[in-house]
Amino acid sequence: MVTNVQSVPFSTFIGGLPRRLINDGLLTEEQAREALGKAAKTGSHFVSVVVESKLINAGRLAEIASIEFGTPLIDLSTLTIEAPLAREINEKLMRKHHVLPIYKRDRKLFVALSDPTRLQALDEVKFATGYLVEGILVEEDKLTKGIEAAVAAVQATALQGGDEDLENLEVEGGEADPAADTGTGGDTDDAPIIRYVNKVLIDAINRSASDIHFEPYEKKYRIRYRMDGELREIATPPVQMGGRLAARLKVMARLDLAERRVPQDGRIKLKLSVNKAIDFRVSTCPTLWGEKVVMRILDASSAMLGIDALGYEPDQKELYLKALSKPQGMILVTGPTGSGKTVSLYTGLNILNTDDCNISTAEDPCEINLPGINQVNVNVKQGLTFAAALKAFLRQDPDVIMVGEVRDLETAEIAIKAAQTGHLVLSTLHTNDAPQTLTRLLNMGVPAYNVASCVTLIIAQRLARKLCKFCRRPDRVPKEELLREGFTPEQIAAPGFTLFKAVGCDQCNGGYKGRTGIYQVMPVTESISRVIMEGGNAIDIADQAQREGIRTLRQSALRKVLDGTIDLTEANRVTTD
Repeated sequence: MVTNVQSVPFSTFIGGLPRRLINDGLLTEEQAREALGKAAKTGSHFVSVVVESKLINAGRLAEIASIEFGTPLIDLSTLTIEAPLAREINEKLMRKHHVLPIYKRDRKLFVALSDPTRLQALDEVKFATGYLVEGILVEEDKLTKGIEAAVAAVQATALQGGDEDLENLEVEGGEADPAADTGTGGDTDDAPIIRYVNKVLIDAINRSASDIHFEPYEKKYRIRYRMDGELREIATPPVQMGGRLAARLKVMARLDLAERRVPQDGRIKLKLSVNKAIDFRVSTCPTLWGEKVVMRILDASSAMLGIDALGYEPDQKELYLKALSKPQGMILVTGPTGSGKTVSLYTGLNILNTDDCNISTAEDPCEINLPGINQVNVNVKQGLTFAAALKAFLRQDPDVIMVGEVRDLETAEIAIKAAQTGHLVLSTLHTNDAPQTLTRLLNMGVPAYNVASCVTLIIAQRLARKLCKFCRRPDRVPKEELLREGFTPEQIAAPGFTLFKAVGCDQCNGGYKGRTGIYQVMPVTESISRVIMEGGNAIDIADQAQREGIRTLRQSALRKVLDGTIDLTEANRVTTD
């Protein structure tokens, strides 16, 4: 006998607290289904969603859970969680599992939680702390406030003491400005600030952040990390500490402490161990309420990942490697800031970096240090421009030249001259796609015959967030919508055609984990050269590229949607039709 699944109540398929609430008539099956779905999608918890949606009062919900599961219930508002106790569980674990340490006795830790069925949370706390762990039930709204208060207490004490090992991290600044006051001066170099800043930097490295923002406002100071391309607030130290934090970062980067009216740029090297060091590019900017400091984390290991880790399709990888193998010509990488152009260029340079190859680079500034490559920092104030560096390189017997960016006609002309005289030149431009890169050079004033004869390959790219493999779920999209998005009828009708969507779990950030490149790799063929010589515009070049089978950024993104690497939402965020 086959049971009709649709006739079986939804509560039959679920257990725990949702089932009890349905059976008691406090939630309908539809409300429970929606709450569970929202919790999974946002990476939140069922109890949090129910309380935030005001479906059930937090106090009533806690009473029912206590009776159902025999877990003791206490009023969290009667307790004061001190910083030493709150530090027993790190902030990430507290927020991830929505738990809070409230009491410790010998080797036993009592932990507050609002859903007694979350046994995995207790197991992870036990594993992380080494204590025996017992759960104590509290009301959801009071737990949320308690976690925020505990985090704030830990942050405040971090500015007053503790974490002594963080004080002794070895820090190297960039090249000192002779005019800069690099003395520590006053109380800017005191131990609490040193420990706090070092903790923020190490936490950013551990969480795979790409940037750190220190931002002062009138009544608030916040610190944000950019993770997987999105900014997330991670700390709000007291606003009166903003000046001391900025001063400490300027000391580390050897910037002028006395100068607060103009932007400054510097560099920090943080030595984590004998064999591990991370570089930070530091930029300060005066704002209405103090100096904002933004730090870009530069990990040289990103250039050592290899071309296979960057997300190129097999045919695109082959085109890039073929262009790198040529003794002369120009390879241009284009895309907006933060699209991964530097990593693509350095991956190519790493492939070319052999004992029999002389490689020189001019950058503003050098982001990744690679042994065996002669790297020059552009210094416009001292007259060392991209054009001046290029002229010097041509007298240094180079094989490969990398220019950080082609910004003006003079730089473009020297780079093209180098490509014409037996050198391989790599550089970047800021354009939307590969065809527009060629017309940008023409608009700069570079003659069409030089563009057609020297440029061998153009790579346009974007960075998209990858779906978490642990929690992604199949997504149903109407056929008409798929066609509007750019999928072909053949793709939609293919066996196994499945799109996935982000859900969110304990292993990721809202359904996404890591990033991958989306590429348009366009070789400048004879046909495309002919279009350039005949005065064709970007549209004409794009049409010819399509006829030759070169995929647009949009088409490349949709291929990654098809193989489940990214979702359609992310494809729409980074590319357009």
